[in-house]
Amino acid sequence: MTSIKEIKNKIISVVNTKKITKAMEMVAVSKMRKTEERMHFGRPYSEIIRKVIEHVVQGNLEYKHSYLENRETKRIGIIIVSTDRGLCGSLNSNLFKQVLFKIQKFTEMNIPCDLILFGLKSFSVFKLCGSNILSKIANLGEKPNLLTLINSVNIIVEEYQFRRIDKIFIAYNEFRNKMSQCPKFNQLLPLPKKTVQIINTKKWDYLYEPESKLILDVLFKRYVESEVYQSILENIASEQAARMMAMKTATDNSSNRIKELQLLYNKVRQANITQELNEIVAGASAVSTN
Repeated sequence: MTSIKEIKNKIISVVNTKKITKAMEMVAVSKMRKTEERMHFGRPYSEIIRKVIEHVVQGNLEYKHSYLENRETKRIGIIIVSTDRGLCGSLNSNLFKQVLFKIQKFTEMNIPCDLILFGLKSFSVFKLCGSNILSKIANLGEKPNLLTLINSVNIIVEEYQFRRIDKIFIAYNEFRNKMSQCPKFNQLLPLPKKTVQIINTKKWDYLYEPESKLILDVLFKRYVESEVYQSILENIASEQAARMMAMKTATDNSSNRIKELQLLYNKVRQANITQELNEIVAGASAVSTN
């Protein structure tokens, strides 16, 4: 039978754990508000540049940009956005399962994958999957450095432009609300078919000044940068929301465990007292009998 001292030590341990998880929950709440606000501020720019791209590709473009070119898929690139730290529930594992499933499907079709990894948690998983890692960045923080991100993204974009990669995908966690974060695996380049197919039904164009090539090159470059940067902001906000919920669950579980241990402590204590009383009564009876 468990002794009173062991139960008391367990209660103290769980109480200390509860204090830690509660503190981490409060920190996650504070950080989530900031990251969520930053993520919402970035969405309008990303949405507007996406709409501009959709309008531009509807025209009868004289300059056919490589980002619109669909070609035979011989090699693909995947940008994977994960967290640097754990304790955020199943946020990373759900995303990694989806990405690994996609990589397996491409491997079955003899299509190799090149990876760009953001976040420490992706390193330990995808270094074992056999895919080529072009670049990896850790310690993104709550305010990721745009220039650092662009340098890594340019590596895989240049591979696409030089036709060494035929498609680029991006995998991240989309922030829906504080309770829900959804893993996404979206095609980044070339532009999705639902956008490009509109070109065949519309025959008109914009007037460009100074020239269409210069403007479209910059526009499509900004599109890729905004998509990647917004995906990272979404993932950071998702991380803090998931950590808040994970720490809240851990705190609630600690409270329930403390109640269970206190109940067990009282039962053991009561049993010990009863046993001592029985021993005293038995001893007294033996003395009186003698």
